[in-house]
Amino acid sequence: MFRLQLALNVSDLDAAVDFYSKLFASPPAKRRPGYANFAIAEPPLKLVLIENPDVRGSGVEGALNHLGVEVGTTEEVHVATARLTTEGLEPTVESETTCCYALQEKAWVHDPDGAPWEVYTVLADAPEEADLGCATDGCLTPSEPVAVGAARNCC
Repeated sequence: MFRLQLALNVSDLDAAVDFYSKLFASPPAKRRPGYANFAIAEPPLKLVLIENPDVRGSGVEGALNHLGVEVGTTEEVHVATARLTTEGLEPTVESETTCCYALQEKAWVHDPDGAPWEVYTVLADAPEEADLGCATDGCLTPSEPVAVGAARNCC
C-alpha cells in the first residue's frame, strides 16, 4: 500500500473537517482534540488536519504542516530509508515513536526549500492521552538526526 499524506494546519478544526468531508465525500477516520485524519480511497490520500488557531491569514506556507508517504510495513520504511541514504538525503529515523495518536515507524527528509517529508507506517493506535503534544503544539518535524529507537513526540 502506498498513498500520499498531506498534513495541514487549520485554524478551525470543525470547519475544516466539514469542508474536507464534503470535498472527498468521506468522514474522518480518526478524530481527537485538535486533530483529525482522513483515509481517503480515491484519490489514495491520508489527509491530516492539525488545529492551529494562528494559521489563519498566514498563507499557504502557514497551512502546510508536513507531507508524507504512508507505506504498509516497517520493512518498507527501512527499504525507503536505505534508498534515501544512498541518494544522499540523510534521513532522520524515528523508530516506534508515538505520533498523531498512533505508534509509528518513520524516516524524515526535507526538500530543498525545507518542506518536511516522512515515509512512515502505522504500527498501532495510541490512546488520546499518549499524544498531547501533537494536538497542542502541531507537528514537530525533526531538524536534527534522531538515534534509531529514540522516542519523539511528533506527528
